[in-house]
Amino acid sequence: MAQANIYQRIGGAPGLRKLVETFYDIIEFEPQGKLLSILHLRGMGIANSREEQFNFLSGFFGGPKLYIEKHGHSDVREMHRHVEVGPAERDSWLECMQMAIERLNYDRELGDELMRHFRMVANALEVENRTNEKNRQLLAAWK
Repeated sequence: MAQANIYQRIGGAPGLRKLVETFYDIIEFEPQGKLLSILHLRGMGIANSREEQFNFLSGFFGGPKLYIEKHGHSDVREMHRHVEVGPAERDSWLECMQMAIERLNYDRELGDELMRHFRMVANALEVENRTNEKNRQLLAAWK
């Protein structure tokens, strides 16, 4: 019997939904998510991001390819072309996702595997050798 993929190991659609909701709750309500919350408010909003991330991660982790069915691709760079991802944005995203994983009490092996995948994608999106000063100014104004 083949080993279960990540989608199956986190509990299929209900488990993935719980991960995405926990992650975005952290972005909306925890200080660690403030920078990301501001970025989402400038885009299509957090509610849209909750759904789109669920759709993307479903296919990314071996479940139904919902994002591809809706948009015709799963190009992460294309998804984020409207926002610069610098070190601060990358690190904030990873910190919030790590918090979500810890809150859901996944076993260590699964949590580590999830974070390996998330780090790979986040690092690919980061704008090299640049910070996003505009986002920092927005964050400073928000405080």
